[in-house]
Amino acid sequence: MTAPQLVVHRDKELMAQAAAARLITRIVDAQASRGTASVVLTGGRNGNGLLAALAAAPARDAIDWGRLDLWWGDERFLPEADPERNVTQAREALLDSVPLDPKRVHAMPASDGPYGADVEAAAEAYAEELALAAGPENHGSVPTFDVLMLGVGPDTHVASLFPELPAVRETERTVVGVHGAPKPPPTRVTLTLPAIRAAREVWLLAAGEDKANAAAIALSGAGEIQAPAAGARGRARTLWLLDRSAASQLPRSLYPPATA
Repeated sequence: MTAPQLVVHRDKELMAQAAAARLITRIVDAQASRGTASVVLTGGRNGNGLLAALAAAPARDAIDWGRLDLWWGDERFLPEADPERNVTQAREALLDSVPLDPKRVHAMPASDGPYGADVEAAAEAYAEELALAAGPENHGSVPTFDVLMLGVGPDTHVASLFPELPAVRETERTVVGVHGAPKPPPTRVTLTLPAIRAAREVWLLAAGEDKANAAAIALSGAGEIQAPAAGARGRARTLWLLDRSAASQLPRSLYPPATA
């Protein structure tokens, strides 16, 4: 696993625009070298802000959208098209405006889907879909995602891995159901840390004063059970993308002055 690198931007708008530009470059580079690219999306205000910035970026046309696989780091276990589902918000922010191949858009199951209210069956099905997409060159039973993005919660949660809950302790399964999440809705589907760590690059997004304490804890050497964001690492790169407010409790020695 890689040591975190930090980039701090002036505000959340600039952070979203810069992250979108960075993502376009990563996708185009992956498609140029291997023909396809694989990205894991995140929800929340920072994840959706990045997608909206990507939708508005003229350079988005450099991406071959038909050769892009999209996955999700977690999902709220709600009915299909519920406005609170991450995939619904992603479609509104970006996906409905670009020519994706529907077969390459890998949404997590909904609570009114083929598995009904059985969140464990839904999680197992998503794990099987990941395993089918993994090739012999990949590490284990998930594809080696080019970029996996995660929003960081004020409590240091990433995806739906909350401090001290069973999901963050999982070491074998790649996808699990979550019960009793402290943030509504309580039932969710999430990738686990082993799946997250299969990515080439993991990007953690944090903007706003309410994320400052979480960033400081996660980057201070805290354990992943108490601070799940601390356990999110990429195989080749771990990148924290912050705005000044989210970085306000970090020592300046952690990031180059020019990035702020």
